[in-house]
Amino acid sequence: MKVNISWTLIIILTIFVTTSSLVTTTALAQGNTSKANEENCKDKQSQKSSRKKRRRPGAANRDCNTKQVQVNPETGEASVVVVKEQKKPRNYLPQTFSAVPRPSSAQFKEMIPIPDRWRIVDALGYKDRWYDPYNRNVLKADKPVYGEDWFFNLGIISDTVYEDREVATPVGLQSSNNPGDLDVFGNYQQSLLNENLAIEFVYYKGDTTFKPPEYEFRFIPVFNYNRTRIKEILGLNVDPERGQRRTDNHVGIQALFVDKHLRDVSANYDFDSIRFGIQPFSSDFRGFLFQDSPFGVRLFGTRDNNKYQYNLALFRRMEKDTNSGLNDAGVSLRDDDLFIANIYLQDKPALGFFSQFTIIHNRNRENDMFFDNNGFLARPASFGTERPREYDVTYLGYNGDGHFGRLNLTTSAYYAYGDESHGVFTEEKSDIRAYFLAAEASIDFDWIRLSASLLYGSGDDDPFDNRSEGFDAIFENPQFAGADTSYWIRQANPLIGGGKVALSARNGILNSLRSSKEHGQSNFTNPGIALLGVGMDMELLPELSFSVNANYLQFNNTEVLQVARQQANIDKDIGLDLSAAAIWRPINSQNVVLRLSYARLFAGDGFEQLFGKGDPDSLLLNIILTY
Repeated sequence: MKVNISWTLIIILTIFVTTSSLVTTTALAQGNTSKANEENCKDKQSQKSSRKKRRRPGAANRDCNTKQVQVNPETGEASVVVVKEQKKPRNYLPQTFSAVPRPSSAQFKEMIPIPDRWRIVDALGYKDRWYDPYNRNVLKADKPVYGEDWFFNLGIISDTVYEDREVATPVGLQSSNNPGDLDVFGNYQQSLLNENLAIEFVYYKGDTTFKPPEYEFRFIPVFNYNRTRIKEILGLNVDPERGQRRTDNHVGIQALFVDKHLRDVSANYDFDSIRFGIQPFSSDFRGFLFQDSPFGVRLFGTRDNNKYQYNLALFRRMEKDTNSGLNDAGVSLRDDDLFIANIYLQDKPALGFFSQFTIIHNRNRENDMFFDNNGFLARPASFGTERPREYDVTYLGYNGDGHFGRLNLTTSAYYAYGDESHGVFTEEKSDIRAYFLAAEASIDFDWIRLSASLLYGSGDDDPFDNRSEGFDAIFENPQFAGADTSYWIRQANPLIGGGKVALSARNGILNSLRSSKEHGQSNFTNPGIALLGVGMDMELLPELSFSVNANYLQFNNTEVLQVARQQANIDKDIGLDLSAAAIWRPINSQNVVLRLSYARLFAGDGFEQLFGKGDPDSLLLNIILTY
């Protein structure tokens, strides 16, 4: 009896536990089936995706089929069924196609072109302000002044220089202003005030955004006032009654030409143009050989998308005003002709470097006596035999400017050959054979640029032979080794006791022994020059820069000086030229520029033997205002 009861209890408990488990399992299955199956589906899809290197198109849109356990609540039976789960549809951006049908070709109308950009600006209501060069201004060619494409541009530059300097001044018994001063060297102190007001009028036709103008008319008069003071008489004028001060003024024509665009030769607006009249021209990048505004005709243009530029020119030099150095249009042209041909090669031999090859022939036939405005003899120079002469000289040159990586480089090389009717100290015809080399390298370190300069002009070692071997330029204006900050380049030091000539001309670097750079003829019987210099330019502030330069100078040969001065054993050492300059742009533009510079020449033995005093200096203040 006990046994039957026990088995009965065991069976009842087993049925109870089994029923409870089925109910619990059914409830859990019904509550978690969706989540479990979703995770299982995602797991399987991620596993399949991880096994595939490339996803098949449309695989992401497939449905996920899963198996579920379902319990019949009435009978309590559990069964496994396959449930097809539908994914939520993706969200797509709405279609951007217009409901309006596309027009047919017959419905297109011809476009109406806008004739010019300045009419759009007019429609927007911008006003012209003639006094504002940086915004809309009809005087700055921002809109036509006549028709659709005739423009006018006005430029005004005021250049004021005050200079206090020490320069050797000749004096003699008949001209000394100081009692007891009987030496050949007088007081060195001089001062200069010079004002140039240049006004540029440009009238041209054409839209110059991508191509040169079709016509261009340019006129640049320069109004000059100058006042010079020295402490000796006969230094400023041949008439001693004029005293120690000289005040003068002059109006020079520095440009007066017409430029005609002949044709375009490519789709990139490579062109040929011709220019006739008084026009500025520079023979090289730094003005070593010729930089002036002569009268003549020039054919110029570009090729191969401006990679090549050329010039063919015929010029006749203009006479200069003695005291201002400007063109003197009131006198006849000089009998001094230039034939020029050059070509510029962009990115040759390397990217970022310009090369130029040039040929210049100078024909001079100035046989008449010419006296400058102060009464001094200018042609022929009062030097040597003091006889008129003629010469033909050809210059072959190479010039380069640009950079090789971080290294900036400017180079220049000329070889001069030809002949002159007679030498400076002889009566015989003389062959001209001379050469010139110059190079300036620099490298930038953030706001500092360091530079090194080298220059060599050959000298004549025998003034009595039939060869003239001293290099001379046509009309130099070198932007090199400190330029006019340097004492030797800025000042004209006269060869006292050897002739009425200067060793180096004002704003010149060659020891050419000419009467003056403005009036004199080239002289290939000279001592030559060698220069070795270093410099540093510093951008201290956006509106303030400072530069220093040190140049060592010497003569290449002193035989010509010894003959002219009748003085033996003149040393080659000219001295050490130290200079410094500060440039301040108070409004951080080129409209107002102030420059203050100081230079001193620590004289070498050769300079002291020639001038009797060492260490001359100069102070210069320059104010440039530009509109």
